[in-house]
Amino acid sequence: MVAVALSALVAGCQVLNPSDVRESGFQPSNNPVTVDNVTRNDKLAEIAKAQHPRILATYGGEYSDPKLERMVAKVVGSLTTVSSNPNQTYRITILNSPNVNAFALPGGYLYVTRGLLALANDSAELAAVISHEMGHVTANHGIQRQQKEAEEVLATKVVTDVLGESPTAKAALIRGKLRLAQFSRNQELEADGIGIKMSGQAGYDPFAAGRFLQSMAAYSDLRAVSGATDASLDFLASHPNAPQRIDLAQRHARQFGAPGIGKRDRDSFLAGIDGLLFGDTPDEGYVRGTTFMHPKLGISFAVPQGFIIDNTAAAVTATGPDNTAIRFDGVAIDAKLPLADYVKSGWVAGLDPSSVRAETINGNEAAFARASAEGWQFDIVVIRNGAQVYRLLTAAPTASTTLEPIARSVSSSFRVMTAAEKAALKPLRIRVVTVQPGQNMGSLAASMVGVDRKLDLFRVLNALAPGASVSAGDKVKIVTDR
Repeated sequence: MVAVALSALVAGCQVLNPSDVRESGFQPSNNPVTVDNVTRNDKLAEIAKAQHPRILATYGGEYSDPKLERMVAKVVGSLTTVSSNPNQTYRITILNSPNVNAFALPGGYLYVTRGLLALANDSAELAAVISHEMGHVTANHGIQRQQKEAEEVLATKVVTDVLGESPTAKAALIRGKLRLAQFSRNQELEADGIGIKMSGQAGYDPFAAGRFLQSMAAYSDLRAVSGATDASLDFLASHPNAPQRIDLAQRHARQFGAPGIGKRDRDSFLAGIDGLLFGDTPDEGYVRGTTFMHPKLGISFAVPQGFIIDNTAAAVTATGPDNTAIRFDGVAIDAKLPLADYVKSGWVAGLDPSSVRAETINGNEAAFARASAEGWQFDIVVIRNGAQVYRLLTAAPTASTTLEPIARSVSSSFRVMTAAEKAALKPLRIRVVTVQPGQNMGSLAASMVGVDRKLDLFRVLNALAPGASVSAGDKVKIVTDR
């Protein structure tokens, strides 16, 4: 069993490693393979084309919204007119992922997540992101990275072979990736410079890059888990620090003139993202504060205050104070197999057999157990609901005294949702509203639903610095289920 760690997600470039793709499949990294390569090596273009379906599967598929697609395509079209290769055609795909990300593949494949679009505030900021990716293409960064990434593949294999899937191995691999990412810091800054020049030449506000970098840093801070003890494992450690990038971005922008120049095209952008899905999809279930609800499965559970829930396709995880972590997932087992026997079937490392006991939770058959391994203690709960079996695993350091009360709080909250609850649960969306007389940031933030730290999130989504205010007639973004 492995303790789950929750990391903040920020926008970062990613790459397809052509030399390794057949063995390991698509794995995101930090820099895209260059589109320029395609003219010299058709094999790369074929690999990218083959990987497109895998990318869609990894990032929740394609997000379909005609007005949003037209808005994004308009920005891409403006940038291609000033690119160093105006004959290159691009295929822009909006990914149905709440993560804040953008990347490129050979053959002109560009990707941007709906999470990134929700964070941006005007077309100039979107242009800054896309032109940054085009900047990697122009600078031919993919070729420079091939040898380094091939070395990483070999190092990863060696570490895995020697240490297996232990937490020690995972930490070693993470640190190895970060050391490799140091190689790309100058490339990231170079792509920033190329992208700002490109977006400025296309008529966009060149200072938008700096603004969006600030928004990403603010969003990362908002999502950061309190109590992190190893800053080197933060995703931001693999990129130039935000203050450095923001400072250099502003220097590049000043080459065009003083702040205030260039178009921002804010109204068009906001019209495009109005109604954009925010956060989780119905297929993945919803996080509402400290509660996870899955209307299709018809189940719900809650974690204690102070925990942050991260919902992924593989599992729901939550991380809280004192390195305590929770993992929730589902498994298919023989309907006739008693849950206590399933717990003893070998999938739990360090299981204390004497701790296994059969019980019920809110009318559902359940089994409880304890385990320990490598400085960690674990509480295991499996629950049967109909034909599905769910697992709730809570982990804490061996010295912790909070494992039992936390685990019991979570497991006792597991319940079957009513038909009315399932029908009332709607996805969250970005809505663009006009500030009315008498409204302020506090009242607008209070109108948001389904999110924590409403005022902080409102500030981040609208790029409002501390001390800023809104005025009647302003257009702002809120999160709501209406």
